[in-house]
Amino acid sequence: MNKLCSFPLLYAQISSITRESKWKYTASIPCSLAPSCNILFYNINTNSVEDVTGRGIQDLKSGRIVTPLSPKATFLDDPLRVLRAIRFGARFDFELAEELKEAAFDEEVKTALANKISRERIGHEVDLMVSDKQPAKAMAYIRDLKLFYAVFTFPENLQPAVLEQCDRYCVLHINAAWTLLQSIGYSIFSDEQRRLYLYASLFLPVRSTICIDKKSKEVPVASYIIRDSLKLKASDAEMVTNLHVACEKFVDLIPFLESNEDPEDLKVNLEDEYLEIPPASTKRVLAGLLLRQIKDFWRVALLISTLLHPKASHTCDSLNSHTELDRRKIFGKFESAITQLDLDHVWKMKLLLDGKAMMGVLQLKLGGPSIGKWRQRLLKWQLAHPNGTMEECIDWIKQSQAKCQKIDCSA
Repeated sequence: MNKLCSFPLLYAQISSITRESKWKYTASIPCSLAPSCNILFYNINTNSVEDVTGRGIQDLKSGRIVTPLSPKATFLDDPLRVLRAIRFGARFDFELAEELKEAAFDEEVKTALANKISRERIGHEVDLMVSDKQPAKAMAYIRDLKLFYAVFTFPENLQPAVLEQCDRYCVLHINAAWTLLQSIGYSIFSDEQRRLYLYASLFLPVRSTICIDKKSKEVPVASYIIRDSLKLKASDAEMVTNLHVACEKFVDLIPFLESNEDPEDLKVNLEDEYLEIPPASTKRVLAGLLLRQIKDFWRVALLISTLLHPKASHTCDSLNSHTELDRRKIFGKFESAITQLDLDHVWKMKLLLDGKAMMGVLQLKLGGPSIGKWRQRLLKWQLAHPNGTMEECIDWIKQSQAKCQKIDCSA
């Protein structure tokens, strides 16, 4: 075992040097794993801290992230140290030393980060930032040091092309999202919901941008970045895409849940020749369908949608048109409306008839697409008639079918 064990920038040790007069030994890690900043060593023979550079303790006291050797040489040796410096700087609210910033700006360092470090390692470091105490500040550091496009690599042939200063818009959105979440309270989300809320907010400005993959399939660029650039889980990419789709729908729905007006432009998407939604039930059906799509992430999508409400032509217009207090009020009103409509956990609602029973009522020998359409109608009917019984449901299906057959015969 090494006689000198390094433990730079572990939270317990930083806390002890900034708040107490004595150091506490809580852990040690091999020297080869230590990030190259503010290096101190714990001598297990003398039970004392050794400040090899002669400035490590002072840098910690003054809140500075400094590399013990030349920053550029340090970063070129292991370019991931740039991201580690950012992560620790954001976590502890430390200032990055000017010489460290200059090295991070260096094109050779950026190239080394993009080409020398695996995307998995970069993605892991970013994920630690997003899950840490100051995710918005970490993203701001990445952008300020002009590392955004080296960290978050974009594919070619984007449709439409991303806006100028896309990195700035992304950071503005995650900062607004983080401020809003702090205001409302972390307990509203689980750790996983909070993490995906921040990713979805970060990439909100590119939610409508797609790329074409090797199979000629359209892929949302946010999904590409998460899955292929950061090498995170496919389920993360899928959920961020789902959150973007859902938050757009929430933006359309918010004005109608806030008012007593009947949403005619959305209502037309609900009805067909077999189903007529009572006007008083339109809001419940629209909101219920949306919540069943996004399930227990609906509050996440709703909170993100407040960053987009009202709809604006410019990416940041909605951010500038509402204050954090405005967004909290919008979120609170919609959340209350969902409760009043008795829709929380609506995704757990079971249909009154399964496919086999539906075929029996319709007197069909084979299933197929028509059963799928009728199941969707049944879902809307149940949302519109939350207290409806199976017998009432069967009567509605038979009457609707007979009515349409009569119309077809007349034609």
